[in-house]
Amino acid sequence: MAMMWSSLIGRKGITSGSKKVAKNTNPQPTHRRRKRKMYSTRFILSNGVVSHASEVPPVTTFLESLPGAYTTTRTHENGSTLLFWERHLKRLAISTRILLNSKPEFIFKSTKKCPLIFSPLSITSSMKWESRIRSLVDNSMKQLLPIALKERSDGEEFAVTALVCGDLEKLKEMKNVDDYDDDGVVFRVLDVHLHIASYVPPVFGIEGNGAHLALVGRGRDVAAAKYSAWVRLRKPLDKLRPPLVTELLLSNDGDRILEGCITNVFVICQKDKSEAEGKDMQDYDNGYSIEVQTAPVADGILPGVIRQLVIEVCLSKGIPVCEVAPSWQKHGLWEEAFITNSLRVLQHVETIKVPHSWESLGSECSEGILWMEKKFEV
Repeated sequence: MAMMWSSLIGRKGITSGSKKVAKNTNPQPTHRRRKRKMYSTRFILSNGVVSHASEVPPVTTFLESLPGAYTTTRTHENGSTLLFWERHLKRLAISTRILLNSKPEFIFKSTKKCPLIFSPLSITSSMKWESRIRSLVDNSMKQLLPIALKERSDGEEFAVTALVCGDLEKLKEMKNVDDYDDDGVVFRVLDVHLHIASYVPPVFGIEGNGAHLALVGRGRDVAAAKYSAWVRLRKPLDKLRPPLVTELLLSNDGDRILEGCITNVFVICQKDKSEAEGKDMQDYDNGYSIEVQTAPVADGILPGVIRQLVIEVCLSKGIPVCEVAPSWQKHGLWEEAFITNSLRVLQHVETIKVPHSWESLGSECSEGILWMEKKFEV
């Protein structure tokens, strides 16, 4: 079962089932496209206006500047495919609904001139809600993506971020806000912003290209939604980042690992034979003395698109999956670990650090914190 994570990637693995992008029918000559690559290609569409190149900030700055629900994916196969676009649009619709119902301040940007003065809404899940969000985003994508593809260099891929936010100015003009529902006028106050930037997919699976993780903070609020405010809210955690650590982990008790700040976390764990009773013993008979563990959505994690695909692929291959938060107390049983998100797709983990004392994370910096470390063989 060594390097199980690597078997999850392939043409028939988690990179299948994506949306084809319309090809550029009027490509620029190769030498012209190469000349343009003196800078990092970036594009933004906001309120129907396209910005390009030097006017466009990095995606983290873009997300910090706007409230809203968002999703990020990337192109694949030389810009011809958007990875799992339909799944991303569905998750974006769910995130938008969750925030409108529970945290409207994460959707609308209030100011002294225009404060947020209404209560959370009561939008129910429906196919119509999802289709309207899909229509809003796809209409904007049809405007911006062809421009980006026209400027694309040979071999270049794009990271694509779609954000849905509320317009308080439009909201002020509306009456009967309390009457909003999924079939009502809420879509009149929603705007779509797109950010597209050049992206170089990393090469994983070789020594030195793995992730280094450290447990530094508590789980997110409204974790089932993906929202731009998290980019700002997670910044204080960076002060606790040990040297060389590439991703920060979240836990509510210092033992059970929920997720990373921008990833979902999986551990391949030996089964504890003392707990493998009844039906679980069948896995031993089938040659499986391990299981893939990842925290359940109910514990307060983001239902990542790649996370769900990994679970589906494991189940299709007969690999045991247990949706339980990996426990540091049992890290001696861990054989491998990997993290997932829609840009990295899947990256193996080389080390995980956990503080000796959960209370020590109250420090203002990582200096002085004593760490325990789990190393994985590559």
